[in-house]
Amino acid sequence: MILYQKIAASFLISAGIGGVGLSSFTSSNHPVHQHTQDRWVAPVWADTLKSPYHDEPLTLANGEELFGLYCASCHGESGYGDGAAGGALGQKPANFHDSIVKKQTNGALFWKLSNGKGNMPPFQDVFTAEQRWQLVAYLRKLSVTE
Repeated sequence: MILYQKIAASFLISAGIGGVGLSSFTSSNHPVHQHTQDRWVAPVWADTLKSPYHDEPLTLANGEELFGLYCASCHGESGYGDGAAGGALGQKPANFHDSIVKKQTNGALFWKLSNGKGNMPPFQDVFTAEQRWQLVAYLRKLSVTE
């Protein structure tokens, strides 16, 4: 019965439909933070993910292009979560200049970008891993500009 509960809880959390009120648990030695309605938290193991790519000009340029095509409509041209499409979603998209976002690891951002939640679509089947890391690199550059 406990195994069934862990599997069910893992499914609900990964599907993004049961995170509210679920306490932390360990599945395959990957602890999961408690989810809340207001805060989207990646699994702890996502913090260990590291980009195998260097933050060079081409990486950042490719990330900027992807951001402009796929992200800016919701997150805004400058990443403040103020895009026109994002305002119509009911829940404001992430502001990449916010300290809560800036404190997250690159691995956590990569995981969120890959898996999505709610109005944020999953991009792991849309972009290659390299493209997703390019986006993370660009988000970091964007978050330090005002």
